[in-house]
Amino acid sequence: MTNKIIEEMKSRLIFDENKVPLYTVPSALITPGKKNVTTAFDWVNYQRKYILNLFEDCMYGTVPGRPDSVVFELLSLKNNALDGLAIRKEVRIHFMMSNGKSHKMDLLLHLPKKDKLPVPVFLGLNFEGNASVTYDKDILLSENKHVSDPHPPSDRYYMPPVDESTRGDQFARWQLKSVIQRGYASATVYYGDIFPDSPYGFKDSIFALFHDDKELEKKDKTFGAIGAWAWGLSRAMDYIESDPSLDGGRVIVHGHSRLGKAALWAAANDLRFASVISNNSGCAGAAFKRRCFGENIEWLSYWRPYWFHHNYQKFSRREDTLPADQHMLISLIAPRPVYVASAEDDPNADPKGEFLSLVYAAPVYKLFGSKGINTDIMPEVNTPVHADLGYHIRSGPHDLTEVDWKYFLDFTDKYFR
Repeated sequence: MTNKIIEEMKSRLIFDENKVPLYTVPSALITPGKKNVTTAFDWVNYQRKYILNLFEDCMYGTVPGRPDSVVFELLSLKNNALDGLAIRKEVRIHFMMSNGKSHKMDLLLHLPKKDKLPVPVFLGLNFEGNASVTYDKDILLSENKHVSDPHPPSDRYYMPPVDESTRGDQFARWQLKSVIQRGYASATVYYGDIFPDSPYGFKDSIFALFHDDKELEKKDKTFGAIGAWAWGLSRAMDYIESDPSLDGGRVIVHGHSRLGKAALWAAANDLRFASVISNNSGCAGAAFKRRCFGENIEWLSYWRPYWFHHNYQKFSRREDTLPADQHMLISLIAPRPVYVASAEDDPNADPKGEFLSLVYAAPVYKLFGSKGINTDIMPEVNTPVHADLGYHIRSGPHDLTEVDWKYFLDFTDKYFR
């Protein structure tokens, strides 16, 4: 694609509230037969599946089923991690199919030493390998490469190995000591173990368990990376349920940026997740797309088409024709608590649109007697608002910070401590 066309796309990005188009909010409570859903029973047993299918068909594609066999292998155990605060485990999860195909991913777990077991768990994917979330020198480096995409995209994706330089690189984003001191375990998996973040990643991803090479090479795929990462979160949940030190009924799935999109999609598909936190997830995450503010479908369809079902590109510059918008994704998680976070200096993620998706999801939560978010007024910066849906906009850029974690933990404590 020429630089001229890229500049044209950039010129169509909206960063001015006065240029946001007029839109109608599609109701999650209108059935295909144009009837109103008025009870939680009808939502759970009929409407929810209909909405889920809309997202499968027009955005994320299908999430694979369980592998034929799963084996959990303990790789290491350390009883004095994080300056003595935590017990640390490294667990390799092996996936095997009856046709002989196999895949594996590594889970890093920290759990508090002083709390009564089993403990609730924060579960999320990381961007740079498990060794990046802490400064401990003895955590295994991932065998999978770290993908660094070129700008603009090309066929020259740089894929260096995850090496010693990544150790501790994401430590500030994980705030492990704060999580442990609040009485939670922290579990994480490197997202590259599940799907290397590249248009060429399909053959090295978990999709190779379920599809032959011909299907993986097709241009118009009905599955994408976000679905793979959501699948990986569910497989990590399988391990959590098997570990008696962890409370599988109190698992909070979380993610930042593209992994915030994956966390929402994981919670929509897997009812075992008790709550979800989506941080700076933006377009195709928490942001209401009909606003067309910041990153839009046209932009994502160029930069990251492999994240999605091929049908998603059909709505480029036609957001108003989408059969499902992101408030409906959040509605799929009802009545479980959802927290969405934005950053003041992250217009690409459309902070106001992220907030409005929570407001527009509230009617589904009310079917369950929930208060939803309990306000329709965008809060001031660094001023969290929440009922069973929560939100804050933090000062600063696109990131995951100590301030964010304080707000997440305060919200989560209401339900799980």
